[in-house]
Amino acid sequence: MTLEPDRRAFLDRLLGTPSPSGFETRGQRVWLDYVSNFADEVRTDDYGNAVAIHHGGETAFAMAGHADEIGFIVRRIDDDGYVRIGPIGGADRTVSKGQHVTIHGDEPVAGVIGQTAIHLRETGEESYDDIGEQYVDVGATDAKEAESLVSVGDPVTFSTTVEELHGSRLAARGLDNRIGVWAAAEGLRRAVEADVGATVYAVSTIQEEVGLQGAQMVGFDLSPDAVVAVDVTHATDSPGIPDKERGPVELGEGPVVSRGSANHPVLVEVARDAAADVDVDVQMQATGTRTGTDADAFYTARGGTPSLNLGLPNRYMHTPVEVIDETDLRDLGAVLGAMAERAGTIDDFAVDV
Repeated sequence: MTLEPDRRAFLDRLLGTPSPSGFETRGQRVWLDYVSNFADEVRTDDYGNAVAIHHGGETAFAMAGHADEIGFIVRRIDDDGYVRIGPIGGADRTVSKGQHVTIHGDEPVAGVIGQTAIHLRETGEESYDDIGEQYVDVGATDAKEAESLVSVGDPVTFSTTVEELHGSRLAARGLDNRIGVWAAAEGLRRAVEADVGATVYAVSTIQEEVGLQGAQMVGFDLSPDAVVAVDVTHATDSPGIPDKERGPVELGEGPVVSRGSANHPVLVEVARDAAADVDVDVQMQATGTRTGTDADAFYTARGGTPSLNLGLPNRYMHTPVEVIDETDLRDLGAVLGAMAERAGTIDDFAVDV
């Protein structure tokens, strides 16, 4: 085990707590209970964004991950008791059939997304059904029986558990982006331990997967001097990656510092220097017009907030079997703590024009 036992137990609790977009409260409670052990203050807003604070100096530095995961939602129930679903966020229709799922109603209800047996379907020119054409079988024999178990609007998640692979590799659903809220908490814990000179916010945002909604709320409300959005990024070191998508990001080679787009050049240098402070190797990644993370919402908030997307290599994103390296995650927390320490020495993050 690469992470210290209490830190790993926290990660396991996060990964074991369903938190689909719009239904994050259970996961947020796990996060708040943990950060309350060392934060000076914790608070939430009306939609469930969660903030933990170390009160230091005048410079306000924020580290944010998003609490929500992709999933499904109950759209309707057929007369014969099958539950029709729609996507929450970027659900992948190519991996959903034949999977165990849980419908989160008043009580959790086990189900499976049906897949016609290979013996009974024509093969050779198959296509993938859209999520809206797929269904969950909960074992009900008719609509009345199914309606006694689930309701329209109930969220649905895959039932995948956390699995330790060889070495320091870990597989689970929802690593996107439990690793981000874990790392924000770890960065704050380290900042508190070092009694850094900045006021540090650790933030667990909601509804990133459906449009960066929570980051827009928090970016306006906190108005920090600088913010780091912590999220997964694609590891491109596995088979099947198209040549045009192959890049320099590999599992086990360290956190990823993004350059370009929303990524503020001063924060890029702060991240690289902070990594050197704690003897962590980082990988560099270029971004296009957007990062695809909460950084895209933070950097335009209140007329512009210096922002950075700091990533963790992740294989098989938006599937039930995402894979990371715990060593990368441990190092990500260390870099965030070192960035918070450096932030206390910076009066102005503005570029020199």
